[in-house]
Amino acid sequence: MNNPICNNLRRINERIQEACRKAGRDPSGIILVAVSKTKPVSDVLQAINCGQFHFGENRARELQEKMGLVKQEGVAWHFVGPMQTNKIKFMVDHVDWIQSIYKKKYLDEIEKRVAGTGRTINTLVQVNISKEDQKTGCHPRDVPDILKHAQSLEHIRVRGVMGMAAHTDNTKEIRDEFKLLKAVFEDNLHLNGGAVDMQHISMGMSHDLDIAVEEGSTMVRIGTAIFGERDYGNS
Repeated sequence: MNNPICNNLRRINERIQEACRKAGRDPSGIILVAVSKTKPVSDVLQAINCGQFHFGENRARELQEKMGLVKQEGVAWHFVGPMQTNKIKFMVDHVDWIQSIYKKKYLDEIEKRVAGTGRTINTLVQVNISKEDQKTGCHPRDVPDILKHAQSLEHIRVRGVMGMAAHTDNTKEIRDEFKLLKAVFEDNLHLNGGAVDMQHISMGMSHDLDIAVEEGSTMVRIGTAIFGERDYGNS
């Protein structure tokens, strides 16, 4: 199929397969989340026609709009943007994953909002692995406290951790940051129980997904390399 989005998805999957080959991993263990921020719903529908079913958004209202317009069965929606308490109400009816939890109060707000819907939402704890002030996320030492708080919740599942490496050409720095996130994940597996079921490490974007997969990522969040350049920022 001569479709740019399909071709891009094929290339991304080939990169994932090659990184898995180098690391001795099974590519089926990687979830590709296509981040469609600022892109039209028509691009999402094209990607679905190419066999892509996990989609991410950075803005709560844009997520709400797209979730309402895309009716295909089997589509999973991920919120991957900066978290604020007042954004949660726009997500809870349809979102499947919220990847950017870094404070206990966000878990409490989700629990309150979801309680009347009969749904359960998967969440990830975002860790600031690059130590950059402009990036949200908790300090690695705060993860145990967040997980312990989550254990007794009823409408949330904490499924792992998420992080963003520095946007740099220094591959050693990127690799070290991904190693840190994997270590945080492994160091907290003993807290599994109740609503905590740690299975996923979400790390890797368009410029560094290969390193992320080699270092143990189970979810990669890819935007630009699938949908093309945006009016602002990179993914």
